[in-house]
Amino acid sequence: MRTPVDRGRVPIRSRRLHFFRFLPVPAVVLALAGCGSVTAPVAERPLFTSVSASPNSQPATPPATPAATPPAAAPAAPAPAASAPPAAAEPGAGSAPPAGAGAAPGPVRTTDVSMTGDLPGWKQVFVEDFSAGDVPVGGFPGPLYSSRWSAGYKDGTPDTAGQKNGGKTGYYPSKVLSVRNGTLDWYLHTENGIIMGAAPTPKIPNASSNPPRANSLLYGRYSVRYRADAIPGFKTAWLLWPDSGVWPRDGEVDFPEGDLAKIIYGAVHYDRNGADAFEKFDSDQSVTSWHVATMEWSPGRVEFFLDGRSLGVSNKAPTTPMHLILQTESCLTGCPAPTAQGHVSLDWISIWVPA
Repeated sequence: MRTPVDRGRVPIRSRRLHFFRFLPVPAVVLALAGCGSVTAPVAERPLFTSVSASPNSQPATPPATPAATPPAAAPAAPAPAASAPPAAAEPGAGSAPPAGAGAAPGPVRTTDVSMTGDLPGWKQVFVEDFSAGDVPVGGFPGPLYSSRWSAGYKDGTPDTAGQKNGGKTGYYPSKVLSVRNGTLDWYLHTENGIIMGAAPTPKIPNASSNPPRANSLLYGRYSVRYRADAIPGFKTAWLLWPDSGVWPRDGEVDFPEGDLAKIIYGAVHYDRNGADAFEKFDSDQSVTSWHVATMEWSPGRVEFFLDGRSLGVSNKAPTTPMHLILQTESCLTGCPAPTAQGHVSLDWISIWVPA
């Protein structure tokens, strides 16, 4: 999550902490790229794509990517960095209640994992498979992708941890982002003592008064196919952040989220009596294999799917327009190690709106 900023400079504010990682990341900085807050009617949203296949075609074969050696044992679930959230999660938050003694488990909900095409109840408005060509580090989005992507926060913008450590960790798209072998690549590393990540954002054409980088939606379905090297101390927090910038009142949805050396999970943040509360939905999977992570956000409901299987449902769904940020950054407390480095690869991303 992220903290609002003022004119590109991030104020440090006293806030109640739960996980130290749950500090919001700059919202207003995104306005520099023109994030919109007015959504167009579904009928006015054309499919925006660089995919050469037709909507009914099967997804392209994923690019060959060196896979990291899987851990010998299943990774442990992430624990709070130092203290519990400010308010305990409600009973049952983040998972279904256990079945009674002798009760057969219910069927696991599943969802489609296709890249292209409309789905029952959903109309596709954006799809990207990075097939337009490669872009070197420092060149993204460049002419090939600038109509569909923004590099996000400018070089030197502190990330969540950087708002507390004097800018020693931050977003540096010119040092991190590239397109290679048909994937968007994050090269996460430390350079001259600065730990570097990036947070690009897709552009969806709409009727916003802001530039077309805006991807503001009220309800949607978001699906990504991605993997990463196991890099302790770096994390993904690919999130929906409120256009209003008012947090926690207007909520937050994160998926896929997690330290890149631990498990993948989803989270929904909401306001409870003026404080941040959240529900968390763990998987048992690490990022070192390819996964399709999908979140479906509809009135009164957010559901997370990993590889087509449901991780759970939250009824704490945001009710105001949100925008998507692929926030990839350092952890919060004394990490990563200066020698930690590796790659996150995004094979494709698709976005739908309610049909």
